[in-house]
Amino acid sequence: MTTQYFIAEFSFSLLAQADAVVAEPTADFLQNAWLKLRDSVSSTDAALNLLKTYGPPVIAALLVFIVGRMMSRVLSAMIVRATKKARVDETLGRFLGNLAYIIMLSAVCITALGQLGVNTTSLTAGLAAAGFAIGMALQGSLGNVASGVMLVFLKPFRVGDVIDVGGTIGKVVEVQIFNTILLTPDNIRIILPNSSITGGTIRNLTAEPIRRIDLVVQCSYNDDLLAVKRFLEALVAQDERILEEPKPMVVVSELAESGVNFFVRPWVSGTNFHAVRFDLTEKIKLGFDDRGFTIPFPSRDVFVHHLGQTLTEEEIGGAAAAAAA
Repeated sequence: MTTQYFIAEFSFSLLAQADAVVAEPTADFLQNAWLKLRDSVSSTDAALNLLKTYGPPVIAALLVFIVGRMMSRVLSAMIVRATKKARVDETLGRFLGNLAYIIMLSAVCITALGQLGVNTTSLTAGLAAAGFAIGMALQGSLGNVASGVMLVFLKPFRVGDVIDVGGTIGKVVEVQIFNTILLTPDNIRIILPNSSITGGTIRNLTAEPIRRIDLVVQCSYNDDLLAVKRFLEALVAQDERILEEPKPMVVVSELAESGVNFFVRPWVSGTNFHAVRFDLTEKIKLGFDDRGFTIPFPSRDVFVHHLGQTLTEEEIGGAAAAAAA
């Protein structure tokens, strides 16, 4: 800067001497050239004055923003690493890191604007008012954020758990700020808003290490009740995947309209739940067939009446089919 101002002062001294020379009669083209040179030197001096006035604040603001942004990223990464070392849930660690980065970057931007001479007090008040207005307009989104924070801190489920939320069953893939991602057993990805999860009933199907299988088996009133019960008890006892404690339950639960109902309720580990349930259902049906037990099913008797007219077999068959439909 000092060298530039020395050159400018030297130029003005030359201008003063040259003005005296140009005042004398000279060629028009020389006079015009000299006037253009004077204007150029004057504009250079004005640019130097602007640079002297506004240059340092602009440079300071840029340095504050660049250095502050770098520090915000570093501190955010440090928070994420610290949460990992503390064995905090990964979703919570990322959430805290992103939140810290946004807060620090906002403070850096306000500080940089202060270096430019902006009234940060009024700016902060304006941002607060704008934030309030945006918050009112985005109540649903902010509700999802609040619900996401609740899910992360209260931990009704974790990544990898199988949950039932509002009739939707799936494995938790990720808990994000706004949404929770589930993967259904048929490999469909479902994205649920966090507010819909916290606002309803959450059934965590894998939170406990063991689960109970609930089967309702019905036999006919003509079957030997004790023989059916002994068969079901033996079938449960033969499966090594079924736990001895808690003790399996095979009891008569109801004398229903069409037959006698049994509750078959064995306990298994959570990983074997579906496999044991499917196997038991198949073996019960095959065992009933081998032993002559009957599984009742709805039936209907159709009576066809006619008044003084003879119906053909085709008409009777058509009437029976219509009644069955």
